Amino acid sequence: MARGGKTFATGSSVGSMLTWLALAVIIIIADQFTKVLIVGYYSLGDSTRVTNFFNVVRAHNTGAAFSFLAGAGGWQRWFFTGIGLLAAGFIVWMLKSHPGQRLFSFAMACILGGAIGNVIDRVVHGYVVDFLDFHWRWLAPVFPGGHFPAFNIADSAISIGAVCLILDELRRVRRGR
Repeated sequence: MARGGKTFATGSSVGSMLTWLALAVIIIIADQFTKVLIVGYYSLGDSTRVTNFFNVVRAHNTGAAFSFLAGAGGWQRWFFTGIGLLAAGFIVWMLKSHPGQRLFSFAMACILGGAIGNVIDRVVHGYVVDFLDFHWRWLAPVFPGGHFPAFNIADSAISIGAVCLILDELRRVRRGR
C-alpha cells in the first residue's frame, strides 16, 4: 500500500521505522507504569526484600548514571533533559537512515525508549525514579554494602541497547573481513 510515495510493506523503511518506534513506545509505557507503581506505593527510601540479592526500593537520582553530578545544584536536571531530547532526535534520524539493519535498529529503539522514559521523569519530578536494587557481597569493595546503584526499566533498555550496538558493530566488522 502506497501513501505519499512511501510503501508500508513489512520491509519498507517507513513500516520498519514504525516498528522500531512502537518498540520504543512499549519501553516508555513499561518504564512509566512501573515508576507510577513505585511512586504510588513506596516512600523515598522504602525497600522490600524480594530475594537475598534483590530488593525493590524507591530511590531518586538527580544525576546521570551512577548518580554522576547528582549534587550539582539543580542545573543538571535541564542539562540531562536536553541531552536526552537531542539523543532522541538523533536516534529517530538514525532509525530513518538505517531501516534494514535490524540489530542496529533494535538497539536504537531500546536506547530511544529508555532515554525518553528518563526525560519524562526529569521533567515531571526533577529526578529519575529508580527501584531495582541488586546486591552481592562481592560488590562491596566497589559499591557500599555491595549494592549496585538502583536503576529502572529505562536504564535497563539503554544498557541492552548499548550491548546490542556493540554486538552489531562486531558483526559488521567481522563481515567486512
